Amino acid sequence: MSASNEKPYGLLAEFDTPADIMAAAIRCRDAGFKKWDVHTPFPIHGMDDAMGLGKSPVGWFTFAGATTGFFTGMTMIWYMNQFDYPLVVGGKPLFTPLYAFPVSYELTILLGSFATLFAMLFLNRLPRLNHPLLKVARFKKATDDKFYLCIEAADPKYAAETTRTFLVEQCHATAVETVED
Repeated sequence: MSASNEKPYGLLAEFDTPADIMAAAIRCRDAGFKKWDVHTPFPIHGMDDAMGLGKSPVGWFTFAGATTGFFTGMTMIWYMNQFDYPLVVGGKPLFTPLYAFPVSYELTILLGSFATLFAMLFLNRLPRLNHPLLKVARFKKATDDKFYLCIEAADPKYAAETTRTFLVEQCHATAVETVED
């Protein structure tokens, strides 16, 4: 598995129970690690708080996309009715927000959903066609009955032996394995 030209991606620690991985996540957060993640076969209530994660910024991207869509729709209808092709029908005004609302509403939904999708892909660093953790044979149990915590080598506090000792002695990992990139 390990070749001379491969660099370490990080350390993968295995845990047996949700309580063990929760305690390890709290210890990892309190130790000051920044680039690490938890992989579990099912969602664990409170894990976001244990990892010190804040609210997702995706909502702000959605808001920006939706606002852009709304004002694009209003501006487009205003320009078309007022300047591009003014047509007076029955003495009605050339522009009113009521007439422009259906188009603006649809553009709000369309651009808001596109912004959400692309923000999610960007923030999750997707698409990634291959991940170093998929090379580790024991990681397959992450979808079945094991819990994993991976500290990346890119973390400022990462030092291979010190981090391994931390995972074994303080986090009580049942197994720790080096992951190659």
